[in-house]
Amino acid sequence: MDTKENLLKAVEEKMKKTLENMKKEFLKIRTGRASSSLIEDIKINAYDTKMPLNQLSTITVPESNLIIVQVWDKSLVQTIDKAIREAGLGLNPMVEGNILKIPVPTLSEERRKEIVKALKKRTEEFRVTIRNIRRDYNETIKNMQKNGEISEDEMHKLLQKVQELTDKHIKEIDDIFSKKEKEIMTV
Repeated sequence: MDTKENLLKAVEEKMKKTLENMKKEFLKIRTGRASSSLIEDIKINAYDTKMPLNQLSTITVPESNLIIVQVWDKSLVQTIDKAIREAGLGLNPMVEGNILKIPVPTLSEERRKEIVKALKKRTEEFRVTIRNIRRDYNETIKNMQKNGEISEDEMHKLLQKVQELTDKHIKEIDDIFSKKEKEIMTV
């Protein structure tokens, strides 16, 4: 595999990583429906370290507006309860023994619009990340041509391929946003 193919592969890897980060982040956005992804990555101070909630409990969603967290170690129940309350998700668990019942309140129209507005801003940040990757690699390609590593024709072809990758990933970002917006705004 030559340098040009490695370069294009690196561009695509970085852009895909950006998309994966966006998907992970958007999974945690509350839509008014219960989902284990809302809380599973909340960090809990346990055993002298920070651990994600899903490594300390079983998380189930028996109803569309309820999350059940069954804590394996009873001594961690209060710590987990506090961490969920302080996670900024507006969730208030009810403790029953080693089980936390977490009702997920439905979102008001106003709150839905606020969430979508924040998502639009975050979506633009992901687009900018993709464009920055394009800019960085375009500079690398132009320097390769300037240093005589590739011809001018090869430079134009590579720049075109980087632009195609950019367009493809920005369209995917827009699709992810549209899907999440629809999910949030649909009651």
